[in-house]
Amino acid sequence: MRILKTLFDNNKKWANSIKEKDPDFFTKLSKQQNPKYLWIGCSDSRVPANEIVGLIPGEIFVHRNIANLVVHTDLNCLSVIQFAVQVLKIKHIIVCGHYGCGGIKAALEKKNHGLIENWLQHIRDIYRFHKSELDSKQSEVEKNNLLCELNVKEQVLNVCKTTIVKHVWNSGGELSVHGWIYDIKNGLLQDLGICITSGKDILNLINE
Repeated sequence: MRILKTLFDNNKKWANSIKEKDPDFFTKLSKQQNPKYLWIGCSDSRVPANEIVGLIPGEIFVHRNIANLVVHTDLNCLSVIQFAVQVLKIKHIIVCGHYGCGGIKAALEKKNHGLIENWLQHIRDIYRFHKSELDSKQSEVEKNNLLCELNVKEQVLNVCKTTIVKHVWNSGGELSVHGWIYDIKNGLLQDLGICITSGKDILNLINE
């Protein structure tokens, strides 16, 4: 019977190592979920949210999809945001992209990728908005990296435009939305200097 035995063996080793450090860890974890952050990131297997920021299970709530998009018709993403904000009462939403993103690369390619074309179109719209700036780059790597950054910025705005986030701010609640990017080549995060804490901040970002 083939059941991916290696993964189960790894799981046992991991669970045992955690219990050696803290015998009551899983007992405490099973009784509550109290993260302070919502991470909206890419599905890329090289970008594990918990490990990048050095947090253990239970400390960060995570939503991932191809190219870390926040689409207003994506009920999965919107439901995660609503649960994080209204139920878990998180105070920080982090949109984190990464350089070398396969979704960004695919969006720049002039070929049909099948079903995913419907998803990639959101990235191509960002390219269209910034075409002159992107086309001025000397290499494909530079263009790809810039589009990764611009995509994060756009998704931060999309988070802030949701009725969920606007309701928090309109009610006088505290909530910050951040834009970060991760470099797979060195393992380091970079703050893109985007932090929105109110509806007024959205206007400032749009006018930059």
